[in-house]
Amino acid sequence: MAASEQLRDKLSQIPHRPGVYLHKDRFGTVLYVGKARDLRKRVSQYFHPSRRMGWDLKFNALVDAIHDVDWHVVKSEAEALLLEGRLIKDFKPRFNIDFRDDKGFLLLKVNLNDPIPRFTLTRLRKDDGSEYFGPFAHSGSVRRALTMMRRKFKLRGCRPLTPTESDYRHCLYGNLKNCTAPCIGNVPRGDYLGQVRAGIDFLRGCTDELQVELEAEMKKAAASLEFEKAAQLRDALEDMRRATQKTEKFERIPYKLPVAINPESDLRELARVLDLPGPPARIEGFDISNISGTFMVASMVSFWHGRPDRANYRRFRMQTVTEQNDFACMAETVRRRYSRLSKEVEAGRPLARDADGGEAGPGELQRAIDDVSRVARGATPGPTTDAASGGDAGGLEAPWVPRPPADPRLPDLILIDGGKGQLNAACAELEKLGITGIAVIGLAKEYEEIHRPGQAEPLRLGLDSGAVKLLQRVRDEAHRFANTYNAQLRLKKISESVLDEFPGIGDARKQALLRKFGSVQRLQLATAEQIAEVSGFGGKIAVDLKAFLDARRSV
Repeated sequence: MAASEQLRDKLSQIPHRPGVYLHKDRFGTVLYVGKARDLRKRVSQYFHPSRRMGWDLKFNALVDAIHDVDWHVVKSEAEALLLEGRLIKDFKPRFNIDFRDDKGFLLLKVNLNDPIPRFTLTRLRKDDGSEYFGPFAHSGSVRRALTMMRRKFKLRGCRPLTPTESDYRHCLYGNLKNCTAPCIGNVPRGDYLGQVRAGIDFLRGCTDELQVELEAEMKKAAASLEFEKAAQLRDALEDMRRATQKTEKFERIPYKLPVAINPESDLRELARVLDLPGPPARIEGFDISNISGTFMVASMVSFWHGRPDRANYRRFRMQTVTEQNDFACMAETVRRRYSRLSKEVEAGRPLARDADGGEAGPGELQRAIDDVSRVARGATPGPTTDAASGGDAGGLEAPWVPRPPADPRLPDLILIDGGKGQLNAACAELEKLGITGIAVIGLAKEYEEIHRPGQAEPLRLGLDSGAVKLLQRVRDEAHRFANTYNAQLRLKKISESVLDEFPGIGDARKQALLRKFGSVQRLQLATAEQIAEVSGFGGKIAVDLKAFLDARRSV
């Protein structure tokens, strides 16, 4: 079936529903992610002859590259927008422009353990005991709805963790009677918590009473010919509906690595151009990831018969390299990987995991457990499927691929992400370990040049070569895996630093606290008197910080 016939057949199956669509190329790589109120109409427009007559070169290039279309149906346009942003951040399609940054959708949070709780906006969900609402697709609507909610339930909007009487004298919310001023004892804390819980119920969708009230005021204003006021009430009603609309929470979609239409052909071509004795069954690829020398990590991915073998992925955090040096990082990673693997091959079994051997990623470990469970239930190896290969085979019948061996074995080919420098560092470590007979190559990004040990000139096979595309898939998967680990470490550090939320504390004070106590966990166990001993912290701010930390201590 030709590609155009495949697309026509798929277009006839797309429903007239709101949702998100994904355009893919012949290798399954996501080219573009979009949303639509009517999926059938929107996707069909891409293949309408009149659209191809325009001068938009980017659009024509996209349509020429489309080989397949996927779609996800949702309940509303708001959910479509949320899912579109999630997918763009996951796949980073080259034809998308919006949502490619690291900024997430707005969330509303409130911590009932605070001395005087308040609702705040954030873009990062943390495990700090707070209650979160969202994400919200329309940031303007949720900001206006928050203002309306504060006025309706007389909630505080000031920044201090524990407002004092001096803060109240300059408090606009209290002077305008938009807040009951619990900071100066106008209402007991228990009564104020009742106001906060009313706001929580409002965000959970309990808005019938307020909706009826706003609609009545809007109709009354329209009857009195006060059209400007009626329009403001109409907009407020729409903002409230958008802010309290139920939306599905979209978790990170599992990464689906595309494979070639015929990986076996690519392996044979790779063996021919590298002069290997046969197609490399096991390929291991390495990449380094660091940002200005922080969180220096490395990844190793394993491909079996041209397909990702995620159970054998490993990730490494540098132990001996203290400053940014990709060559030294690559040398340490190769040394740790193959000194351990050599021992495993000699022992005939995998050794217990430890820090020196690298650690498997959580998703990769779970997939390995699933494979073991299937074997335990008596499942027999069969044709390679999407789950096993990480992608489809372009509509062709997938050949039978043997399962990866349970016993440790050295790879047939080692791929280093980089040029001669990284390649020489890896080869030097392998020579020290006495490991010979394994082909080692480097793949430089700029021109996709293949560097080989002892060869002055690199190989340039061209971007249409199946061998190059296979190496690109290994290199890109190693790059993704390394960057994912780096991002996890950075996010963990951010989420652990609850000090960022404490008002009036800068980097200098934060570093002084961490130098004194070593970690946020130890700081939470300290007394207010011990905190006051740190330079820059007086008695009052030490007491406030202690109350702040106690409110966020995990239970």
